[in-house]
Amino acid sequence: MAETRPQAAIAIAPFHTWTFPDGTPWTEFYRIGSGYLLRFPGLADFEVLGEGERVVCYPVPGIDEATSEHLYLNQVLPLVLSKRGKLVFHASAVELGQGAAVFLGESGRGKSTLAASFAVNGCRFLTDDGLVVEPAGGGYQVLPSHPSIRLWSDSEEALIRPGAETAPPLSYTAKSRFLAGAGIAFCDQPRPLQRVYVLGKGTAARLELRRLTAAEALVGWVKHSFLLDIEERPRLASHFDQVAALAKLPIHFSLDYPRRFEDLDAVRQALVEHANDESVTA
Repeated sequence: MAETRPQAAIAIAPFHTWTFPDGTPWTEFYRIGSGYLLRFPGLADFEVLGEGERVVCYPVPGIDEATSEHLYLNQVLPLVLSKRGKLVFHASAVELGQGAAVFLGESGRGKSTLAASFAVNGCRFLTDDGLVVEPAGGGYQVLPSHPSIRLWSDSEEALIRPGAETAPPLSYTAKSRFLAGAGIAFCDQPRPLQRVYVLGKGTAARLELRRLTAAEALVGWVKHSFLLDIEERPRLASHFDQVAALAKLPIHFSLDYPRRFEDLDAVRQALVEHANDESVTA
């Protein structure tokens, strides 16, 4: 168990803050010496040393180990990987055929629900969030993340069979975390990036797919990037160049559909057919 300590006041203002929709701070970013301090108010501080060579966690007294571990895996580690030059995004991904389909979107757009819907129906998921994409063989590949999916209770009720293995509950969210297993298929090997779907608001009357321009795809990737230091110009320039090259691939589409659980079977079938249709990206 990591050493606990109260969150003392910090004399300087954070250079960046992630907030919840109501404006409540979720993560505060500070520079300390040659590294960074990532503060999750009321939960934990993480000190990131140098270029991410070492990370030290200081949970707030009373915060359990499961919460600290989850914060590290889902929030801190993706940021550290971005500092090391990796392309990391807020996105989920599933295996379709021999490739991977990625779902980009804002919180609440259904990334995890889509991934879970595929996973409980035999299409293995690669990540629920913290998507890592890297160049490979003239294209790109998606790397697997840790084998768990977080779901709200309505998605759990609609998708997860009774008896599915769960991780310990987390102190800061009502979401349940389901571990991969016999009923939730997980892919533990990299898969070629085949399709990217940017999720809409769920206002469409029926499933809608539209090819994105390279500029639209670039906005989608940049908007959902994990970046530890948004003011580090050389890293930002490198990240932008890498993402711009990725966005030029003719594999990017907007995806919207009614957010009804009873429609997910049809959505999955449509995406399987779309992903396997080579003429779409010809």
